[in-house]
Amino acid sequence: MNEELTGRLRTAAEAHQPDRARILARVERGMSGAPDRHRESSGAGPWPRVALASLAAAGILAVGGFAVAAIVQSPPARPDLPATPAAPSTPSTPSASSTPSAPSASGTPHSTPSVPATGGPTAPDRPSSTSPSPAVSGGAGSARPGGTRVQDGPLWSAGSLDPGSNTYWAQSDITLKTTQPLTALTVELRITQTGGVQSTGNWRTLPADDFTVTVQHEGGAVVYRWILKPGRTVPAGQHVFAGQYNHAAGEREAGHDGYRVDANGPRGALAVWGGFTPTR
Repeated sequence: MNEELTGRLRTAAEAHQPDRARILARVERGMSGAPDRHRESSGAGPWPRVALASLAAAGILAVGGFAVAAIVQSPPARPDLPATPAAPSTPSTPSASSTPSAPSASGTPHSTPSVPATGGPTAPDRPSSTSPSPAVSGGAGSARPGGTRVQDGPLWSAGSLDPGSNTYWAQSDITLKTTQPLTALTVELRITQTGGVQSTGNWRTLPADDFTVTVQHEGGAVVYRWILKPGRTVPAGQHVFAGQYNHAAGEREAGHDGYRVDANGPRGALAVWGGFTPTR
């Protein structure tokens, strides 16, 4: 029921005054009995009717009293009061291994920044060498292509194709310049086998008796080596070492050829290496 109906019932209950005199008079009339014409012919006394009348009157009074008490004592609804909030539950204690929560919508993270597993800053990358040294074989470096270092202290080098080369024959020159005498020297020239490559000779500007010369086929290439004999010295200045060879007819690609020079001087071991410009 709504508030208006509840209010009306409460007002009526508070204003109700039972007419006790009227109720008692009705009870007395019931107890005194009805006129003789209404008596039953069986001759039964009026006591059953009197008892019933008394019980009815008592029931009316009791029901009325309960109704009034219920209406008066029941408090009206209070829509303006909020519902009683439930007691907050006790938050559980997070475990040490729990995962930090994600950042909130405002952008403020709920967890502290993670610490690197190593416990310190990462070491910077080391710069790689721009010209790796060729592999060393038997104490001397290999002239395989793949890197270039044309100068090492007092020693300088360059590789070139002799201008007299042609479509059947070629000469590869290694030019050395040193500003200090050399007490040891090994010059290696590697000519890649591109087809029909076969040595036809070699020479150098230094005395022939000062060097041991070999020409061999190694790993798909013709390899020339000039090795300074023990006790000999290469003076300061410019020197040339050349290898001559035939090759298949046509323009030969020299991009895979290479050289390496290993030497010893006053400052210690020296090494230079490089390649040759292809024929155009």
